[in-house]
Amino acid sequence: MQGSGSAQRLEVVVAGDEGSARLDRVLAARLPDLSRSRLKTLILAGSVTFRSEAIRDPAYHVAPGDTITIDVPEAAPAEPRAEDIALDIVFEDDDIIVINKPAGLVVHPAAGHETGTLVNALIAHCGNSLSGIGGVRRPGIVHRLDKDTTGLMVVAKNDLAHQSLSAQFADHGRTGEMRRGYLAFAWGVPNRQRGTVDAPIDRHPHAREKMAVRQSGRAAVTHWEIMESFAGRDGKPVASLLACELETGRTHQIRVHLSHIGHPLLGDAVYGPHFKTKANQLGPESQGALAALGRQALHAYLLVIEHPRSGELLHWEQPLPEDLLLLQGRLKAAL
Repeated sequence: MQGSGSAQRLEVVVAGDEGSARLDRVLAARLPDLSRSRLKTLILAGSVTFRSEAIRDPAYHVAPGDTITIDVPEAAPAEPRAEDIALDIVFEDDDIIVINKPAGLVVHPAAGHETGTLVNALIAHCGNSLSGIGGVRRPGIVHRLDKDTTGLMVVAKNDLAHQSLSAQFADHGRTGEMRRGYLAFAWGVPNRQRGTVDAPIDRHPHAREKMAVRQSGRAAVTHWEIMESFAGRDGKPVASLLACELETGRTHQIRVHLSHIGHPLLGDAVYGPHFKTKANQLGPESQGALAALGRQALHAYLLVIEHPRSGELLHWEQPLPEDLLLLQGRLKAAL
């Protein structure tokens, strides 16, 4: 490995036991610290060479003994820029801002989403008060919602608020008053009115973009309760509306836990693809509303926190957004 700063030149000698002859898979097997998406980007950019020639095809076949050179450029500056993006502000004072996040808005810059994020919008809205809080790439962010999940999020506007909110989210109401509640449209109807999923969550062993219930994971607890059930065309229960509260805050927690107990979210292409055929049991209007949704049917409707400065208990509830209201109405109409 050569280079200055954080730029690196890596060399991989193909052993032949990597499980595939494809360039991208060989490099993924030999360079576990680089994600597959990062390696693909480097290949397409011409940063991967063999015999001084750039290889721009991730499917290029390599042979045992080949020496592959990978030039990993210095990381781009992490400072996100202000962008004029409209925010649905539910509450704001000198310490915190609570927003109603729409579907499609990524919370913070990441690979593939360097701009157009909530962080970019917050920097424009709040100015310098956010700088340096919680790491440069996530100013003020103490929790997040998936890109396609809607609902309530609180953001810190200064260090005092950041420290207080971080502690509250780490505790998740075990000793304090903090609560986070979600409304989830799930396939099927659980066989009891309420329950708890207590199952550790870790990165999926094969699919890097997914999480999974694994014994090696971190503790994760989700409480759920049936609010409504919906019948299909044959009159049998086909879906339900569940109110979920988190006792921990793991990535994709509700999506993973509900899938784990056999009730994945409607519209969840990552954790519920094997339930696609269940849509055939819905009436045509319900099928149309689900197809139009284009996302997992999950909404963060409840947020309760202690104000970082005053200690006052603050409580917000946000009704379902229009797309989920439409889905709910169509599911009810099928009864």
